[in-house]
Amino acid sequence: MRLGIIACEAFKEELELLTEGDEDIVHKEYLEFRLHLYPQDLRASVIDKVNGLEGKADAVFLCYGICQSLKDVIDDLRVPTATLEEDDCVGAFLTTEGYASERKTCTGTFYAIPYFAQRGLGWFEEELREKMPNYEELGLDFRWYMDQLFNGYSRCLLIDTGAGDREDCEAASREFAEYLDLRLERRSGTLERLRDGLARARSLA
Repeated sequence: MRLGIIACEAFKEELELLTEGDEDIVHKEYLEFRLHLYPQDLRASVIDKVNGLEGKADAVFLCYGICQSLKDVIDDLRVPTATLEEDDCVGAFLTTEGYASERKTCTGTFYAIPYFAQRGLGWFEEELREKMPNYEELGLDFRWYMDQLFNGYSRCLLIDTGAGDREDCEAASREFAEYLDLRLERRSGTLERLRDGLARARSLA
């Protein structure tokens, strides 16, 4: 069996954990998270990467939340492909039901999955410089940007998936929460949705 994986880099550490030593995996490729900002480019990249495995892999696990930009993408793929059933990475790690429960608990929540948590405040500073390179000339600062971006938020929820550097995730999430005066809470996530996706891909091979 030859199995390929095309995934968002937000899932990288979890997938590396799940597939370590798996000889059926002949190709793994992680696309940059920022593609989510450009839905048409994201869709085109996913189609190109999966179809590029035609003749090289018997089946593919497309590890992406099926948000609006990837709706019905299966119709454009030439390799048997299994996808996640959740809308995004947070839903995949919490399950759809768990995600809904947390949103009901607190609508103003930043969900710190390991990928987000480890990037911390620096990730948002890079984003600000990219979106508004002259922000300092305009009399704006990073604090202003973060206050605008997280207006209405009251909680940072650190999600432990069992992957990533837990100490780094904890430290970065604490710094993030303290900077924005958010309460920091923690809960366990699950890798069952990723395991299920891999199993469904194998069944297609």
